[in-house]
Amino acid sequence: MRDTRFRCGMEAVVDLVGGKWKLIILFYLCRQRMRFGELQRNVGEVSEKMLSQQLKEMVADGLLRRIDFKTVPPHVEYETTAFGLDLGRAMAPVCEWGTRNMVAVTAIAEARAIRQSRRASRSTPDRSDRRA
Repeated sequence: MRDTRFRCGMEAVVDLVGGKWKLIILFYLCRQRMRFGELQRNVGEVSEKMLSQQLKEMVADGLLRRIDFKTVPPHVEYETTAFGLDLGRAMAPVCEWGTRNMVAVTAIAEARAIRQSRRASRSTPDRSDRRA
């Protein structure tokens, strides 16, 4: 048996899809194959550069397949591989949990943002103390 660097399965999943965008990308691509622009509209506030980077990593990791139709102008689509679809199906209950608890999670996120804002304002030196 091969030795792994992960202590549990969750570590392996987080290593593969950690960060803000990969699970959201996987969520949309598990539903249907999409072109880059369509995926960017669905995902939302992700920059073109970040989406491109995340897609390249997910293709390299075997979660997605990039289909290049070799046309001018370029026509490229992305879809899940069997490996990516399996992970997407495994994440479906997590998505359902998020939907059920969206109000509570939103309140938690807002409270966290307020705490972080307060910390940032306390750590910023008061400019009125500076001498000209």
